[in-house]
Amino acid sequence: MGCGASSGTSTDSTHKNPIKRSRNIQSINQGSSLVPAGTAFKSAVLIQRWYRRYIAQMEVRRRCTWSIFQSIEYTGEQDQIKLYDFFNFLMDHFTPDNSKERDFICRMFSDEDNIKDNELEKYCEYETIDVSAVYTGPRITFPLKPSHAAALVEAFKQKQQLHARYVLHLLHETKKHLKQLPNIMRVSTSYNKEITICGDLHGRLDDLFLIFYKNGLPSPERSYLFNGDFVDRGKQSIEVLMILFAFLLVYPKIVHLNRGNHEDYIVNLRYGFTKEVMKKYKVHGKKILKMLQSVFSWLPLATIIDQKVLVTHGGISSTTDLDLLSTIERHKFASTLRPRKKKEKHKSNELPQEKCKNGENTLSVDESVIPQRSGSFSYSSSPSLLPMYKGKRSASSPTTITMVKKEISVRVRQAVDEELEKCRRQVGLIETYAESDSPVSVSDSDSESGDIQEYDPDNEERKQIVDILWSDPMPQDGCKSNTIRGGGCYFGPDVTEKFLKKHGLRLLIRSHECKQEGYEFCHNGKVLTIFSASNYYEVGSNKGAYVKLGHDLIPHFVQYQANKTMTTLTMRQRVSTVEESALRALREKLFAHKSDLINAFKKYDRKQSGYITLNDWATALESVLKLGLPWRMLRPQLIRSSPEGLLKYRHWFDELSACQPVRENLHSGLLEALYRNKSDLETIFRIIDSDSSGLISFEEFKHTWKLLSSHLHIEVRDEEICNMARSIDFNKDGNIDINEFLEAFRLVDRPHIEGKADI
Repeated sequence: MGCGASSGTSTDSTHKNPIKRSRNIQSINQGSSLVPAGTAFKSAVLIQRWYRRYIAQMEVRRRCTWSIFQSIEYTGEQDQIKLYDFFNFLMDHFTPDNSKERDFICRMFSDEDNIKDNELEKYCEYETIDVSAVYTGPRITFPLKPSHAAALVEAFKQKQQLHARYVLHLLHETKKHLKQLPNIMRVSTSYNKEITICGDLHGRLDDLFLIFYKNGLPSPERSYLFNGDFVDRGKQSIEVLMILFAFLLVYPKIVHLNRGNHEDYIVNLRYGFTKEVMKKYKVHGKKILKMLQSVFSWLPLATIIDQKVLVTHGGISSTTDLDLLSTIERHKFASTLRPRKKKEKHKSNELPQEKCKNGENTLSVDESVIPQRSGSFSYSSSPSLLPMYKGKRSASSPTTITMVKKEISVRVRQAVDEELEKCRRQVGLIETYAESDSPVSVSDSDSESGDIQEYDPDNEERKQIVDILWSDPMPQDGCKSNTIRGGGCYFGPDVTEKFLKKHGLRLLIRSHECKQEGYEFCHNGKVLTIFSASNYYEVGSNKGAYVKLGHDLIPHFVQYQANKTMTTLTMRQRVSTVEESALRALREKLFAHKSDLINAFKKYDRKQSGYITLNDWATALESVLKLGLPWRMLRPQLIRSSPEGLLKYRHWFDELSACQPVRENLHSGLLEALYRNKSDLETIFRIIDSDSSGLISFEEFKHTWKLLSSHLHIEVRDEEICNMARSIDFNKDGNIDINEFLEAFRLVDRPHIEGKADI
């Protein structure tokens, strides 16, 4: 009552006294004091300006973090394909020195993936596996019913594990069904039904649960299409697969699965799925993996919805032909990274190999066919992975050019490209689509070399599959080799337009790329990327999403984030958490290239003072790592102090990370090579670990390093290899545990930089 009366009195007196009313207009009552209106408005403007600046800073940090994650991820994929390009070279030109090396190589490149169906079924026979009476996990019977699939979902929510017998039985039934499907599925929506399309899941079971919670389990009224990359990176890939395969068998006309580039047993060796299966199924894990290898090869390559929407995992290229894709025997390509078989014609060209001077057993290569080029031959784009787009993209293999005029032209073009690239980065255009490292176009190399390439149907079919599984869209017109990933291509809006028009399509839906919001349109709205694995790089790094299409084919999106803890954090805390994870990965990358970086820094340290400018530091980092990152913006997070704008670069490496004690007795060059190629080593280890025990012998460890050193063109002495092996063999049993090996060489973070904002 008092307040109301006071307010009424004030209003009445103001009407009666114009002078008092004018004064009130010029001031605002804040508590017991009057603040001029002009001051209040200025304060509001300043607050808004500060908030906008704060949001902009957070967005810049978020984008930098995103660039780090993506650059490191794509570099890893590129390294994998370089490794298998090297395997491909070995297949064609390797001649073993002795029976041990012959057995070693044969084990790596055996044709086990070509096991006949009857032999595979006999090897992976599930009926001989007994289910213990103490087993309390889910049980399934065939034919599967909706209740069985729903029970499987609930069991996995309770952290239960499906018995190996049921896993193999489910895989057998899934393979039978997949073998009946065409390469390109054709589905339709009715007026009372819509289809839900999900992108990459990558072993994120929580994301799959959240999708089913929001959208409902598959049913006759609720159709699903999962667009590949079900496995790897996440820790529950096998559970994701079992759920998807179960619903596929329950609703074969309702649930559809496309193959992704990670449905590939070679890729699984590197990105965690193989390790996960062997850890969860120690006894029957190898059988499960062998059966999965066959199942993956039978997954359809694409799906067309209502004759208007193409859904495939990666994308297209200028040579993608749906008619050819429809006729390919897709099961022949258990891995798109599989090296080509050694052809007979190479045998007649092999020259007698020379023994090494020290007489040691090393890997011998026919040097008459080694391309004359600087650096490792592994840095060329793989012939089997980068199709030849005449006039559009670079050659897939290096060609020696003898014409001086041609060499000058190439150097000038490279210099111009580097200068353009530098300018793009200075203005913030860090996302680049580089041409292949090879300086000669296909048309040039063909015409000048005079070589006529044989038409290889299998290779052409492989290229078609690689393109739709590995390719990415780009904003520029054209079609270029995807040198960032190392496989497939970058395709532009003109390629999309031509492809859609040719096949009478309206939209291309693909996955394959993580997007911060879970989805993204490009190419004038004609290409849609959908990504369903939230928190892909780190908790809080991105949202997941799925898209729903009805009979009108208008996309409706649903976004989500599986982790609930991020909702309680402030924006600064969320950004800082993700940023720290990205910087940790970047510091490890920097440490792995220490020698190369120091050599690059020395070029700018002409006075040999041990100091370089910050601009030179940023330029040198990009010249060595080629990550396309905004190094100047990342400087505060990577450099603690730089008095007078100068950096003491040798001391800077000591501030990045600390080494674990087990590695102190190792040669620094060997240690650096190990860090840089840790993933390649793990891949080779898992290939040669024939019994999938997780253990390899000292002899196998030695051969592995010999193989890798020839791949990298580095010299590793036997003494250094033995010292490293002994330091890793913790229990001194003469074997090396792969997991302990990887853990032993993990970088340890230094304490956070003082003065940094708390998370």
